[in-house]
Amino acid sequence: MAVSSISTVSYAAWTYPSANTMSPRVEQTAKGRALEEDTASTDDPKTTSASEESSSAEAGPKRADGTPMAPEEIQLLDQLKQTDREVRQHEMAHQTVGGAYTGGASYEYEVGPDGKRYAVAGEVPIDYGPVPNDPQATIEKMQTVIAAAMAPADPSPKDHQVAAQARQYLLEAKLEASMQRSEMEQARSDGAAVTASADESAAGEQSLEEQAA
Repeated sequence: MAVSSISTVSYAAWTYPSANTMSPRVEQTAKGRALEEDTASTDDPKTTSASEESSSAEAGPKRADGTPMAPEEIQLLDQLKQTDREVRQHEMAHQTVGGAYTGGASYEYEVGPDGKRYAVAGEVPIDYGPVPNDPQATIEKMQTVIAAAMAPADPSPKDHQVAAQARQYLLEAKLEASMQRSEMEQARSDGAAVTASADESAAGEQSLEEQAA
C-alpha cells in the first residue's frame, strides 16, 4: 500500500523574527552627581517607583539564564506558544479521525527565548492506498482517509491533495464494486436459467416415459 503523509505545510512556512537576547545596558552614574542623590532615602517616591518597576520585571517571563525578557522576546514567546498549540491540535485531529491508518506525529521545533522548544511544523504519516482485490474495504478506508485529511480546522494544501487522491480511489472502488455486483447478479440469473432449463428437460423426459408406459 502506498504511504504518504498529511503535513501542516502552512505552519512550516511561518517565520518569526530573531529574538533580541541582548540585556538592557546599565549606564554608569555621572561623576558630577551630588553625594546626597547617592544616599537618598528609600522613602523617596522616585526610588519607590523604580523598585516597583524592578519587581514587575522580575515577575515577568524569564530567559533561559533567568534574566527578564525584553518586550520583543515576550511577543515572540507568545507567538511560539500559540503556534505550538495550533500545530499539535492540527496533527491530533488527523490522528483522531484517521485511527489505524495514521502513525505517530513528528514535529519541527524552534527554541524560544525561554530556552524551551516549541513545535512550529508537524507531520502525520497516513496509509491511503486501496485495499487489493476488495473494493468494499477500499470504499470504507477511503471514506476514513478523506475525513482524516480534512479533520483540522485549517487543512493544508497537502491535506487537500491526499483527500483528492483518496476520492479518486473511492470512485474507482465504487465502480469496481458495482461491476462485481452486476457479475454476481448475472451469474445468479444464468444459474437460475440453467436450473429452469434442466427442470423442463426432466419434466419432458418424464412425460415421454409416461406416454411410453
